[in-house]
Amino acid sequence: MAEIGKGVTAGKLAINVQKKFTRAQEKVLQKLGKADETRDAAFEETVGSFNKQMVEGAKLQKDLKAYLLAVKTMHDASRRLQECLAEMYDPEWFGKEEVDSMVEDTDANWTDYYEKLTDESLLSLDTYLSQFPDIKARLAKRERKMVDFDSARHHFASIQKGKKKDEAKIAKAEEELGRAQKVFEELNVELQDELPVLWDSRVGVYVNTFQNLASNQEKFHRDMGKLSQNLNDVMTKLDEQRLDKKNGSASVKPEEASSSEGANHSVAGDSQPAKRLCPPPSRPPARMSLTPSPGPEDDESPETAPTSTTSVTSTSPISTPQNAVTNGDGDLPEGFLYKVKVLHDYAATDGDELELKTGDMVLVMAFDSPDEQDDGWLVGVKESHWLQHKDISIKGVFPENFTQKV
Repeated sequence: MAEIGKGVTAGKLAINVQKKFTRAQEKVLQKLGKADETRDAAFEETVGSFNKQMVEGAKLQKDLKAYLLAVKTMHDASRRLQECLAEMYDPEWFGKEEVDSMVEDTDANWTDYYEKLTDESLLSLDTYLSQFPDIKARLAKRERKMVDFDSARHHFASIQKGKKKDEAKIAKAEEELGRAQKVFEELNVELQDELPVLWDSRVGVYVNTFQNLASNQEKFHRDMGKLSQNLNDVMTKLDEQRLDKKNGSASVKPEEASSSEGANHSVAGDSQPAKRLCPPPSRPPARMSLTPSPGPEDDESPETAPTSTTSVTSTSPISTPQNAVTNGDGDLPEGFLYKVKVLHDYAATDGDELELKTGDMVLVMAFDSPDEQDDGWLVGVKESHWLQHKDISIKGVFPENFTQKV
């Protein structure tokens, strides 16, 4: 007889059709209660666990793929953002090489994170889920073979109960029953052994999946944290560079200051003291120079000398309260002009300068000679030192625009 299809003859096709009809008939009889059905409550519970396990595994796989897709999307967004930074970062800015390196390292970190999640979590989960279709197909086959077994069992019982005993039919029915029972029981035993093992294996799969996910996340965020901190440091330095350039019109490096002082000496001669450089103008602007102390000719005519405290040059200490020096409504000790409060730290760069900290109070006095006064500089004594020692020998000069009169 001609073949219907590859490997399928008309005879096999007829047998398959007959089996389907017999199974359908058997199922109808079972539902109508006219035929009993082989039941295994323990096995059915195992099948229920398998179905639950398969659904959970499929959901985990779907959500993990969605997470990986989100990681890839974030990677693409991060790469574009980092490339944007690298493109607009001027070569003369601080940390250009560091920024370019961080862009590459950030991209490599995202790539490594995505690949490790795929290899260590998703692929192992895919392997775990790949066995479910085969188990599901074997469960369906067991269901069919169980119906075949029930049908053969009912057929054999009906022949035995017949009025006419046909030994040949009985023997054939018994043979078909034995064959159906053997196929069903072999498949049933295999599944009874495999399903509990598969059910228990889910714990290891979940542990492996989420443990790898957690460890890779921890490493990724740790490395990204370092890169982010480095980028923040570079941005901080860049901002400081911007401020330095902004203040650069009045800021001079030490070596430039030395050359400037040398130039002053060469122009004015050794008898002319070198002028100090004013502090950066970004700090409070320089005030007008103080009125110099009166000359010797003024001292000879005390009756005509000004009475304002701004012209007093005496360095004799006087008695004052121990906890403060008055100003404003009160009187300052003799020899001092007024009091100022320090607004910015100042690090002394010369031996005759005062080291100032924000919040210090300084008692200002007049310079001994007008030639000693540089534009934007004052001379005075820290209030704390004055209260403790009553000694003006510890006086020093300081930038006026680092202070505010009180």
